[in-house]
Amino acid sequence: MPIITLTTDFGEKDHFAGAIKGAIYSELPEVRIVDISHSVSPFNSAEAAYIIQNAYSSFPKGTIHVIGIDSEINPENKHIAVELDEHYFICANNGIMSMIANEIAPSKLVEINIHDKIETSFPVLDVFVKVACHIARGGTLEVIGKAISNIKPIKNLVPYVNEEQTQIIGSIIYIDNYGNVVTNIRKNFFETLQKGRPYEVSARNYKFKKIQNKYSDIVNFETPEDKRNDEGRGLVVFNSSNYLEIAIYKSNNQTVGSASSLMGLGIRDTVTINFFKE
Repeated sequence: MPIITLTTDFGEKDHFAGAIKGAIYSELPEVRIVDISHSVSPFNSAEAAYIIQNAYSSFPKGTIHVIGIDSEINPENKHIAVELDEHYFICANNGIMSMIANEIAPSKLVEINIHDKIETSFPVLDVFVKVACHIARGGTLEVIGKAISNIKPIKNLVPYVNEEQTQIIGSIIYIDNYGNVVTNIRKNFFETLQKGRPYEVSARNYKFKKIQNKYSDIVNFETPEDKRNDEGRGLVVFNSSNYLEIAIYKSNNQTVGSASSLMGLGIRDTVTINFFKE
């Protein structure tokens, strides 16, 4: 029996996440359910896309991922089931899958069409659970949906590059639990354009002339620990997911602050990289 994961913006206070788990267990008592996150910012498809992109591949092939973000069905927000990279994804066609599908083409993509048999105001519970359990039993996507060819994109998923290829204009797509801000600029995208040229990363009034390999690279370990004053210093790294990230060393919103709080950086804010002649 495969694993079913849950990624939602339901939070922990309300009954929604618990009700979904109960409905799955009622149909498949032997299934395993794993919470990826229930703390996605409400209706934030880009944030959900970043989380699921960086979590799904750690699960075994055949895992079924239920994504409950902005899932109310309407003429512009249909429901889809996707087979991609030997995993299954069930969500609204609101851009969540575009970040993954931008790198790996889906092997199957259907628009779910079982709604005429189900009256619901809670589609994650009443529709997505039915689809997930159908797949977990070995059912095919063709039974619960009609084949389609396109996944709706997220706006500004790919950074802008000027004609001279001297500038990348990216945007912040995610703020993590430490307050570090993650951009849509990926390491291979940056390196393809850099071509060894010096550069400067800019966000609001903050500028960085070096991208560190890891967070602790800004620490001078030859200096006595009580004289370093490294906590609270800003830096730029490519994080473990290879996205450009602006961070504060050992950030803590309750003490030293974070990149988001100290630099005033939020979702969709611009981050620019300028390249210079050597």
